[in-house]
Amino acid sequence: MEDPFTRLSVATGLSGSGQTRRIPFFYRALMASLPPVVRSFTNVKYVGLHRLPSNGPVILAGNHTSHIDPIVVIMGARKPVRYLAKAEHFTGGLTKLVMLSTGQIETNRNAGGTQALSLAVDVLSDGGWMGIFPEGTRSRRASPPFLQKGKTGIARLAAKFPHAQIVPVCIKGARDFMKPGKSKINLFSPIVVEFGVPITFKDWILSPEGYNLSEEGISSILPSEPGESQEMMGDIYRKFTDQLMGTLEDMGAP
Repeated sequence: MEDPFTRLSVATGLSGSGQTRRIPFFYRALMASLPPVVRSFTNVKYVGLHRLPSNGPVILAGNHTSHIDPIVVIMGARKPVRYLAKAEHFTGGLTKLVMLSTGQIETNRNAGGTQALSLAVDVLSDGGWMGIFPEGTRSRRASPPFLQKGKTGIARLAAKFPHAQIVPVCIKGARDFMKPGKSKINLFSPIVVEFGVPITFKDWILSPEGYNLSEEGISSILPSEPGESQEMMGDIYRKFTDQLMGTLEDMGAP
């Protein structure tokens, strides 16, 4: 009988674009040299670095209040982490140069979430590291709490790769370091980036604290005909996402 987690992966309906997404040499060199330099003249503190997996595929899932968020996560991971970036960042100037030289992935919001996730599938299929903000965009709230309801794309991607490590990342202080809509930075404003305990979608769905399904139970909700189990899958995605956002909140995400 086919492994239920293989069937679960197929049931997500996600597939890659077929493109090989090589990590630019410049990005690898940057990760080897720049993080210690940046950390020496900023007030960024990292907690839980020992929890980061030694290899991929890995999904880093964090809260998002500032444009600086992906940078501090990448600096802490010291791995070539790829993010899905909106097409406007690739139109020209310094931003375009940074996006291309670090291998970030251009997405078209008009093409929908599935198109963006298929690009993430390419990275994870190669054992790479993906950074995801489950809220879908930077928080637009003017006052706390800034943490928004998560979108279920993170859960769908995790189900596609049920053995991938998902690491919750709590970022505190980034909004004061670089306020939304502003280019000015407060260089010495403290930021704390905490990497939480990793979990796989497989472990979560089997856990009594997760969805509490046995392998037989997983098989029972995955009929052979595509589309028949979408309602149940939607419920699973929502519960996983809500628990992940709850974890970020418990970690202190503002």
